[in-house]
Amino acid sequence: MLRTILALNAALLATPALADTLIHNANGIQVGADGKLQRFESLLIGDDGKVIRTFSKVRSPAHSGPRIDAQGRTLLPGLIDAHGHVMGLGLAALRLDLTGTGSLAELQSRLQDYAAANPDGWIVGRGWNQELWADKRFPTAADLDSVVPGRPVALERVDGHALVVNRAALKQAGITAATRDPVGGRIERDQAGHPTGLLIDAAMALVESRIPAPSAADRERALAKAQDLLLATGLTAVADMGTSAEDWVAMNSAAQSGRLQLRIMGYAAGVDAMPATPSAWLHGDHLRMVGVKLYADGALGSRGAWLKRPYADKPDTRGLRFLTDAELRAQANRAAAAGFQLAIHAIGDAANAQVISTYEALRKTYAGDRRWRIEHVQVVDRADIPRIGRARIIASMQPVHQTSDRTMAEARLDPPRLAGAYAWNSIAKSGGILAFGSDFPVESPNPFPGLAAAVSRQDPNGIPPGGWRPEERVSLEQALAGFTRNAAFAGFAEDRIGSLEPGKWADFILVDRDPTRVNPQELAATEVFETWVAGKKVWQRSASAGAGERGK
Repeated sequence: MLRTILALNAALLATPALADTLIHNANGIQVGADGKLQRFESLLIGDDGKVIRTFSKVRSPAHSGPRIDAQGRTLLPGLIDAHGHVMGLGLAALRLDLTGTGSLAELQSRLQDYAAANPDGWIVGRGWNQELWADKRFPTAADLDSVVPGRPVALERVDGHALVVNRAALKQAGITAATRDPVGGRIERDQAGHPTGLLIDAAMALVESRIPAPSAADRERALAKAQDLLLATGLTAVADMGTSAEDWVAMNSAAQSGRLQLRIMGYAAGVDAMPATPSAWLHGDHLRMVGVKLYADGALGSRGAWLKRPYADKPDTRGLRFLTDAELRAQANRAAAAGFQLAIHAIGDAANAQVISTYEALRKTYAGDRRWRIEHVQVVDRADIPRIGRARIIASMQPVHQTSDRTMAEARLDPPRLAGAYAWNSIAKSGGILAFGSDFPVESPNPFPGLAAAVSRQDPNGIPPGGWRPEERVSLEQALAGFTRNAAFAGFAEDRIGSLEPGKWADFILVDRDPTRVNPQELAATEVFETWVAGKKVWQRSASAGAGERGK
């Protein structure tokens, strides 16, 4: 026995260790801890998948181990989306896609084609936005019935805060003229009081509860699809806002089996969905349940955002208040007492004021580093912006919302309120911490249009000239930090990801242009060549234009 043990030890000692890998000839760029851009030429990665150090060109080491020539391409830390919906992205890719429909007729055409190709059961889709249509009219049950009259149809607005259904779906949900609006929701009605088929916010659940839930196999396919889409855009980590118990099971299973390459910071979908305590980082730091997502209001596009004063284009409403002050504080306290980070959705100025007040109150009870978050922070009363900084609130914002929402926001709000809309620079100057994302699948997960919007206040076509309210632009350093360092900090992950510093994971991407040397429109068009996680290539663009494949 002793001879066998000695022989085994000798064999182990004789086995060479995996060698460190040097990525060289790169145009490396990242944001340092001081907020300034750092440049480097090479990156040394340990056999554990973590960064050993970066080197400038003159200090690049003589390395005898594996060397990979980056061919002068720009190397950036893996980008992080601070607010997305992973399963929502994957499921949307497997269902009827209405993104970019330019008219009701186009929506009806896509619906008709989908119904023909998928002849059984519910038809579920997402992505329509009436603001892109000439008449800007919301669709109705009658519009859907003219195409699919007999099967239940449920089509979600692009922002996820409105649902249009046909009469078959209304019937299955038991929604009639006598059905009362739920708290935090609205059933749109015609002049006679009959439901039009449009459901806002909490009213959506009346129908959604009737739609067959995705199976475990559906979630597995959706997660795989979402991961491929995200890795292809250069995202190596995301904060998943609204993780259900079923989502968590699918994510945990994928991580256990080694199929999850993406890093996911989960935020449970409300206090009733949160586990007893936050989780540690799991499966090689690929998965963690860190927080709880709550809602204070709806969305601006469906006039569900809760405003201090009536909508400029609909003076009979101020939007939807989801919870009283006492109810919001009770839910927030329940999550905070269990050790969870709070991330509360607030879009209107009244909702943002309510959430700020909630956090100010919680600070008196909970000491330490809690990193309270507001998700979206789209419209804030200018008087409330300094409160964000004083409370050290993380402003989790999506730059592409400003470019998508600009004309709609101008219609919904009067000029004084526009002064606090998408106010990135003002919030940063107040001391608030900017963490950037996209809110996918509401928007494309591609972070580069978001980077471009943050520095220009323009869409990818350069509209409007000079930028919309350009005083709210941020610098490239701030924008890049929003998608790297700050996004990691916002999820309590800055000790692992967000920059290529010794001891952190070697998560990085190679792209086709230097963001410091192009204009915003060119920055928005950046393409990713390769995506690496933990020192391994997990995605690369194939030779065919626009295509990509998982790394081997």
